[in-house]
Amino acid sequence: MKRVIYPGTFDPVTFGHIDIIQRAMDLFDEVVVTVAKNPVKTNLFTVEERVEMLNESLKDFNNVIVDSFDGLIVDHAKQVGAVGIIRGLRAVSDFEYEFQMALMNRKLSNGIKTIFLMPHEKYTYLNSTIVRNLAQFDGDVSGFVPEIVINKLKEKSKDT
Repeated sequence: MKRVIYPGTFDPVTFGHIDIIQRAMDLFDEVVVTVAKNPVKTNLFTVEERVEMLNESLKDFNNVIVDSFDGLIVDHAKQVGAVGIIRGLRAVSDFEYEFQMALMNRKLSNGIKTIFLMPHEKYTYLNSTIVRNLAQFDGDVSGFVPEIVINKLKEKSKDT
């Protein structure tokens, strides 16, 4: 069985992320979607909330597991028996950072491959920051995120 890991902060999960997951499912037997704990980023949602949103958003997907991890992603990939790490590329601007990370991951664990996937062109501009900013100003995010995310964003706006 060929298993890959798709790490990200998913703060929140978008249809662009889901598109990448679907593409990975077409290529591999199992996709482990991993909520990464990034100490550099300030997240709107807790790790538990992000895992919950992913689980709900991906509940109809076969062969997808949602988890979280704190540490080096290559270590987590090894722990779950993944042959590779999926990374999404929306634009050329994503490439330089992702390329550097792929080379570092290869240096840390030569057996783990990095696989770059591009989302459908209708998602190339979409990212979690845009969704959070739009929601902050009560913009309509329904075309960008699953229903659970819309509800969670509304809950967060009530809390602030």
